Amino acid sequence: MPNPAIRAVLWDFGGVMTESPFLAFRRFEKERGLPADFLRGINARNHDHNAWARFERSELSPGQFDEAFAAETRAAGWEVRGLDVIDLLYGEVRPAMVTALCACKGHYTNACVTNNVAAGPGRGVDRDPGRAGEWKRILGLFDVVIESSRIGVRKPETRFFELACDQLGIVPNQAVYLDDLGTNLKPARMMGMHTIKVEDPAVALAELELVLKITLH
Repeated sequence: MPNPAIRAVLWDFGGVMTESPFLAFRRFEKERGLPADFLRGINARNHDHNAWARFERSELSPGQFDEAFAAETRAAGWEVRGLDVIDLLYGEVRPAMVTALCACKGHYTNACVTNNVAAGPGRGVDRDPGRAGEWKRILGLFDVVIESSRIGVRKPETRFFELACDQLGIVPNQAVYLDDLGTNLKPARMMGMHTIKVEDPAVALAELELVLKITLH
């Protein structure tokens, strides 16, 4: 019997529904001769106000982000154009996660809660029409899609989770939330959500089954 204490499941997209973009970052770094984890390090500096954070809140246009990110990386020793990195965000879909989402749909409200960017025509996932279609199909499975680039706040800002709960008509302790980043999970957990860190998808789904008390495969 489904867990009556839970009303909604919140799913991150990149790193949960798809493979982690950090895998693509590492491939890019190796190809360009950059230090390991260079891109993650750039995005961790001044993490609320750097180019990446501002772009996820749509405070910068694609062109402005491209220049701002290039300036940040150049100051760190190796220039990387921002839009080249945006094109790395769109990883392979994880079929087991899509199956789990479909299994949840008959019992719980499901929301995609994602930090994303408005990269502009022909950029990002739109460069691959097949993948763009697949992503659109998966996003259509959710009851609600909450995007940082549309609402002007981003994870891990508490306001992001408050807006998500308001839109779903729940209080935090009625939600379980999956994300691959502990920094995003921490504020949600402090608000009262049950949180699951997605490192090994199989382990995360086993934990989700225990919380929801339904079979997901």
